Amino acid sequence: MRIDVLTLFPGFFTGILGDSILQRAQDAGLLNVALHNLRDWSRDEKHHKVDDRPYGGGPGMVLKPEPVVEAVEELLSRGPVRLMLTSPTGRTFDQSYARELAGEENIILICGHYEGYDERIRILLSPEEVSIGDYVLTGGELPAMVIIDALARLIPGVLGDPASCAEDSFTGFLLDHPHYTRPESWRGLDVPEVLLSGDHARIARWRLEQAELRTRERRPDLYRLHRGEDGPEN
Repeated sequence: MRIDVLTLFPGFFTGILGDSILQRAQDAGLLNVALHNLRDWSRDEKHHKVDDRPYGGGPGMVLKPEPVVEAVEELLSRGPVRLMLTSPTGRTFDQSYARELAGEENIILICGHYEGYDERIRILLSPEEVSIGDYVLTGGELPAMVIIDALARLIPGVLGDPASCAEDSFTGFLLDHPHYTRPESWRGLDVPEVLLSGDHARIARWRLEQAELRTRERRPDLYRLHRGEDGPEN
């Protein structure tokens, strides 16, 4: 998978792309993340400005259309891609959305900043808008990082054990079950006996029960979907 990121702050991505699973995925040639500074397409040769005051007045600055549209047009000349724009007005990013995107070979992520985008960016490019939640962030860099990390986990070969992502929370409608490792007993808390039994059928039942319990307590909306219940909770 190749992901081209258009951003005003490519340095934000250095840490997350240079460590752990994302670094290994790139080293193995399974993931290619290319960072592009939108200022490289600025028409302001002196200051490389990419924003300006909004017409009609109001606070903040608005991202200009020329650098964004021309940057995307240049990248689109390489071939078909899935074009995405981080925006609080977009479709909410969740695990099912991640699985949908995981089948793509080429994605462009446009990171917003300032007060918003000039609307002509949306009109001319018709990007797919995506949001990671109902809250406001300084820019689209953090959402882009979240999307990249979630997609990388779904690329075959990135995780050492393919079952790791298959059993993650939100893969179905259940949250993940509790996990334990050594030591067997610590500060008066013991690993549940069933996990030490070696009985894989019992362990599987226990994990399902715990996942259902956790989901029912913490995310009753998901639990109702798991149970096939569409109506309000009784």
